[in-house]
Amino acid sequence: MQLRGPLMQEHRLIERMLSVISNGISHIEAKEKADPLFVDMVVDFIQVYADRTHHGKEEDILFSELAKKPLSASDRELMYALIGDHEFARETTTALVEANTRYRNGNDSALTDIVESFRTFVNFYPVHIDKEDAVFFPAARSYFTDAEEQAILARFQEFDQQMIHEKYQSLIEEMEQAL
Repeated sequence: MQLRGPLMQEHRLIERMLSVISNGISHIEAKEKADPLFVDMVVDFIQVYADRTHHGKEEDILFSELAKKPLSASDRELMYALIGDHEFARETTTALVEANTRYRNGNDSALTDIVESFRTFVNFYPVHIDKEDAVFFPAARSYFTDAEEQAILARFQEFDQQMIHEKYQSLIEEMEQAL
């Protein structure tokens, strides 16, 4: 398997979530209210799966290894642009969390901010994913030997195995502090 394989599989799941978010927007607009728990589930998916798991593999492993290579100027520029995209997604997630908190606390005008954050994800991620799938991943492959690519894939698997433990350790710590 090529190193882009698992990353592209993760993109397909992110695209499915974008469809769920899009349906959520329609529901919110029709009912003129949001379910804060639905927003929490979207946030959890974005923070844990899209950002920590997926972007984590890209930034902590793939991009880190690529930074050691003599990348072309355009490939290096695109890699930094992708990192900027990840940061933009984190900022949008923070705005969504803040809007959901305001909405939970009775601020009905925060509903507009929730919808805006959702729309930002629905519009942003397909463009970001296409840059990675169609341009960056194929270019990145040319910088690695087959052995290097297999080593990166092994690191991806190890990273994934650690994620479930990290998520639930964090959950327990939050619950312990809350009580």
